[in-house]
Amino acid sequence: VVTLALALGARRMARTRAIPRRLHAVETLGSVTVLASDKTGTLTQNRMSVQQAITADGMDYTLTGSGYDPAGEVRHQGQQVEPPEDLILLARAGLLCNDASLVPPSGQRTEWQPAGDPLEVALVTFAARCGLDPATERAAAPRIAEHPFDQSTRRMTTVHQLGAGGFLAACKGAPESVLDPDTDAALLGAAAELAGEGLRVLAVAAAVSETEPDPTAPPGLRVAGLVGIGDPLRPGARDTAAAFDRSGVRLLLITGDHPATAGAIGTQLGILGSGDRVAVGDAGPLNTEDIAHTRVYARTQPDQKLDIIAGLQQRGEVVAMTGDGVNDAPALRRADIGVAMGGGTEVARQAADLVLVDDNLATVADAIGEGRRIYDNIRRFLRYALSGGIAELLVMLIGPLLGMPLALLPAQLLWINLLTHGIPGVALGAEPAEADVLRRKPRSPQESVLGDGLLASIVAGGLCLAAVVLASGVIADHAGRPWQSVMFVVLGLAQLGVALAVRAKAEAGTPRNWSLLGAVAVSALLQVAGVVLPPLQSLLGTEPLTLPELVACAAVAVIPGAALRLARR
Repeated sequence: VVTLALALGARRMARTRAIPRRLHAVETLGSVTVLASDKTGTLTQNRMSVQQAITADGMDYTLTGSGYDPAGEVRHQGQQVEPPEDLILLARAGLLCNDASLVPPSGQRTEWQPAGDPLEVALVTFAARCGLDPATERAAAPRIAEHPFDQSTRRMTTVHQLGAGGFLAACKGAPESVLDPDTDAALLGAAAELAGEGLRVLAVAAAVSETEPDPTAPPGLRVAGLVGIGDPLRPGARDTAAAFDRSGVRLLLITGDHPATAGAIGTQLGILGSGDRVAVGDAGPLNTEDIAHTRVYARTQPDQKLDIIAGLQQRGEVVAMTGDGVNDAPALRRADIGVAMGGGTEVARQAADLVLVDDNLATVADAIGEGRRIYDNIRRFLRYALSGGIAELLVMLIGPLLGMPLALLPAQLLWINLLTHGIPGVALGAEPAEADVLRRKPRSPQESVLGDGLLASIVAGGLCLAAVVLASGVIADHAGRPWQSVMFVVLGLAQLGVALAVRAKAEAGTPRNWSLLGAVAVSALLQVAGVVLPPLQSLLGTEPLTLPELVACAAVAVIPGAALRLARR
């Protein structure tokens, strides 16, 4: 029953575009207490575009356009302008120090599509909106050397051969890695302002030389300016963050962006309050205070994600972690639940327990609800099955003390267990989620599956079932009726009544689990058939009961289920 419940849950998750790669992840999701999420593509749309550009002389320009379409306008102080030479130099350097490209519409594809890193594609689109043709510019200055982006330096440098002779070195990266605090203080302040607006800020520099420069440290780099790249939040991202809060799951934002950018996004999501601070990975190792209370992490290196996860787990948290890159694989493996983006790398998907086909964090909230539903259904089955098992043990042990040497025959016990634990047990695994499933706090990972009062409820249910069955047998025996057959019918029907009593609380708009009603009805008919049909009477060793006796048995069998339902209310 447990395995089938997990498999059904995995199937339902896959329908909502969350594919579990490991079956245990279905149930573990229900106990997640912390969700550590990346920003780009998960909480945002991953449709980056340059919204503002500031040239080296401090002139501020606004860029307009839709998506990755090269068509757009350059505005200064609200007026459309022709791109000045300084802005074109900034756009050209960003275009050359770049590995991405734009794919034009063709066939059924009606929009321009990115090819490469979305941030670099935004720079290509920016150059096109400034009047540059990417193919022409790259052909005129072919790349001959490069120093790729490095997490430690946070910058990328390329070297190009100029057609008129000489070489061009182009560099882009984090403002603090490209700008000089002494000579570029004004631009550093402007970068902080752009980051405070939630934009991802890159600084661009370039240098022309007669000899080929070393790409690791090109001499004479002159700042070309800043670009502020926007990536709007996904529709409903704030509602998703609020849903996690209501469900008791603490949403963390972990990003490599500037602290001001991360803080602005955290504020927009509603997870960063006015008095909260942003932990900065560049500031050194994160301490226990950071891990205990911080909800937004900026300038975070991939290896620091492991430290964050380990620190949270040491505090008893159950951690889910999202990621899409090769560098995220260790953190995905270390987390209790690794969540990979469907559009990410194969390495990340192989390391994860859950793959989001739509890269949408809201899907994780649905998956957590499904995990809680599965766990609730497992506990429902345990309450139902174990209370019946306790009742059968008590009936067999106490029956002889009441003058009934063998309360039930082995075949009768087997028949009851087949009918009550078979189809109805599987049907209980398909019970719908209760309305408050995402408004409850997550269960403690240290809590036993029989904890939170379940064991006491099982024992009480078993005692109630046994009392009703034994009482019906004693009354039938005193009346000279076939007491063993009476106990057989009452025990089977009473257990089926408990199955109906432990089902999910039904509220308006909640789908009903008709399979459980059908399973109980079929099992009840077969249980009655055991004392009505001659072949089954011979097989099970039962005696026939009259219609009034069957009605009386059914009336008595209702008592345990009704008592359990009343206790739940």
